[in-house]
Amino acid sequence: MTKIWKCALGIVAVALFTGCTSPAPQETHDGLVLQPDSKFQEVYLLPDADLSSYTAFGLADCSVAFRKNWLRDQNNSRMDLTRRVTQEDVDKIKDSLGEECTRFFRESLEEAPPYNLVDEIDNGEEVFILRPAIINLDIKAHDTMSPGINRTYTTSTGEMTLSLELFDGTTGQALARIVDRRRAPDMGRLQWTNGVTNKAEANRTLKRWADNLREGLDRATGR
Repeated sequence: MTKIWKCALGIVAVALFTGCTSPAPQETHDGLVLQPDSKFQEVYLLPDADLSSYTAFGLADCSVAFRKNWLRDQNNSRMDLTRRVTQEDVDKIKDSLGEECTRFFRESLEEAPPYNLVDEIDNGEEVFILRPAIINLDIKAHDTMSPGINRTYTTSTGEMTLSLELFDGTTGQALARIVDRRRAPDMGRLQWTNGVTNKAEANRTLKRWADNLREGLDRATGR
């Protein structure tokens, strides 16, 4: 038996955001068409795709990628060498956030009536696979938990973008793609930012994504 994320064909989707964004294209390179009136910023679907025919669903582990130069920029603003962010810190954040992302999506899909989630494909069954990824993660002030009293104040905890691929596990055909950028609210004033506030804001965003996905998937599959 082959695990779904090993047997499925790789589909690469990169969503880059800048301070000034251009309108989303109406159609992607692989034939997905932009949908109107979505709770996500961008939803693309394959025309005439019948998602109601799937009875098995697979959820791949969520991957996490930081904004380019995030580590360098964090350390440039830290004069105290004991508070510098290390590659080990980066890896721990990616692992922890990825696990939380997977957990939120899985719990949403397992709510009643639950979807039939499978971890492996035996004989080329039609399995609808969801592969979430968090990209452009930008934590404004990472808490290194260094000794002493060190507090960092920001107006926002940061931002991250969901890039979610939905595809047929047998053929690798992309059926849908979701892109949604979320920035923590700007409070308009400086506030203490630490590991607790960062985690709380991340979890709020993850739950919102998971709930919106479940609602959209229920509609698309005719539930």
